[in-house]
Amino acid sequence: MVTIVYDNSPGDKELLADWGFGCVVEGLPKTILFDTGGRGNVLLHNMQELGIEPRAIDLVVLSHIHGDHTGGLADFLRENSDVDVFMPAAFPEHFKSRARHAGANVIETEKGQQVCPGASTTPVSGDAIKEQGLYLETAEGIVVITGCAHPGIINVTGAAREASGERVYAVLGGFHMSGASNRQLSDVIDAFREMGVRRVGPCHCSGDETRNVMKEAFGADYMELGVGSRISFPKPQAHEEED
Repeated sequence: MVTIVYDNSPGDKELLADWGFGCVVEGLPKTILFDTGGRGNVLLHNMQELGIEPRAIDLVVLSHIHGDHTGGLADFLRENSDVDVFMPAAFPEHFKSRARHAGANVIETEKGQQVCPGASTTPVSGDAIKEQGLYLETAEGIVVITGCAHPGIINVTGAAREASGERVYAVLGGFHMSGASNRQLSDVIDAFREMGVRRVGPCHCSGDETRNVMKEAFGADYMELGVGSRISFPKPQAHEEED
């Protein structure tokens, strides 16, 4: 299950909406926090309201260096530093050092790698902004989660498909398409369909028009996401047998 714990799109009225992104992945051998939003107090408040204890998190994956995706890390580590933190090797040394000093085990990434059975990072890509996504194995194909998709949502999704060798079932997270033209939106939707993407859930930096156009295009398979949203995906058969 994926729970959105940080997003600027409102959801549950008891939760705080704030610019940034973060989600928690449960149901795998390890529980993952993907991105930490911009402010630790908002992140921890939302996690508490959602019944997710910081100590229940086994590892953290950071998509890129921007503060609205990494700003909550320091406060989170004060609550639970017994975690592996996967971050692109291009992150500044002072950022890595602070995480290590807080007690975390920093794992630098360049190529895509498995972070636990059923979940892997995409290869780090991008020019000025180095970014990685996360993809999850499900019975229907992989689910791709993006922080902001600065290298392009289709590029990140395609990299996940190539690395996994599986079809893409769903894509969710920040699509970085606020202000995109109708032609750009149409091209992304066409590319999603060519890759076999069935479900989409744009949030954070995706833009209202992107949400509206994709909701119309995908209909019942569109995921309306905001802070507090919970989305379940069918486990791969192998994982079900492990349970």
